[in-house]
Amino acid sequence: MNRHVLSILVENQAGVLSRITGLFSRRGYNIDSLSVGVTEDPNKSRITVVVFCDDIEQIIKQVQKLVDVIRVVELSAERAVFRELALIKIKTEKETRADIINIVNIFRANIIDVATESLTVEITGDEGKIKAFTELMEAFGVKEIVRTGLTALCRGNNPIKKLKESVEIKD
Repeated sequence: MNRHVLSILVENQAGVLSRITGLFSRRGYNIDSLSVGVTEDPNKSRITVVVFCDDIEQIIKQVQKLVDVIRVVELSAERAVFRELALIKIKTEKETRADIINIVNIFRANIIDVATESLTVEITGDEGKIKAFTELMEAFGVKEIVRTGLTALCRGNNPIKKLKESVEIKD
């Protein structure tokens, strides 16, 4: 199965997200990552969906037909910028705190909370960066992790609403 990242521009209306995720569910696809937020226009939202499947063209066409869906674009790594945010609570001791802080700085992450036995770190980047950081932190002890899910934008000057084609298939 192949990984597909869909960027879906929708009218900011109640029930839109439910209809879209229901469509994936009815077709038997598990959504690996989901990120939703209001755009520069408060009447529109952007949904970023990551799904592993073989037949993405059919589901793109079905999503495009849903009420309140304005545009559906498949994003490739070459044509888009992907980012994710993670908050990671790391177990610390007096002896390990400096080592953790050094690694946090190398990854250009931020310490957002300090407690006697833990540090909470905010890190943004692509999935590989977050995975690499998390693997390094496992040696110290990871207490908790929460991730936002992938979010993405097309590279270049054109926003999703101005793209000529509704469906952009990977090269």
